[in-house]
Amino acid sequence: MPQDTPHRWDLRMQQRLAHGEAAALGELYDRFASLVHGLARRILTDEGAADTVTREVFAHAWEHPETYDPRQGPLRSWLAGLAHRLAVQRLRAAGAEALARGGTGSEEELERTVRRASAAARADYIVQSMPTPLRAALELAYFQRRDYRQTAADLGVTEDEARRRLRLGLQLLSTAHDTGARPPEQGGGA
Repeated sequence: MPQDTPHRWDLRMQQRLAHGEAAALGELYDRFASLVHGLARRILTDEGAADTVTREVFAHAWEHPETYDPRQGPLRSWLAGLAHRLAVQRLRAAGAEALARGGTGSEEELERTVRRASAAARADYIVQSMPTPLRAALELAYFQRRDYRQTAADLGVTEDEARRRLRLGLQLLSTAHDTGARPPEQGGGA
């Protein structure tokens, strides 16, 4: 039996959720919970709040699978967009509440915090979504402080190929600070 393309899997998952198939929700959760939770935790820096956002994202997917539009991108991006949006809303609400209670800081500082957290979450998402060869090259260069020659040797590729992978990986990662680089936020608010 030929393996389903991700697009077909996404469509079939949406149909299964729309038909109320509980096993589909479990499968979706197993596949994407770490992504959703990681993005929420990166933005909120609070495990409990990230847990809450994760539950909200999957509850939304269960209750409103029709809000996923396959023409806008993969299901993975839709879930990441929901997690991003809900986490940012929660971060803004917490900051606004702290300001209303007379906490230190300003609305501008709150927005800077939101932008930094969003950029960090987008960078995480980009790295997780990158093809394995690019991610492996970046991990060697960044975490193990390998130059392109050492990266080439470690990966068993030519130096030109190592440079290409590092360049492409860094180009993708550089988009994390662009406001248009976040995972797509499709219709159907949470």
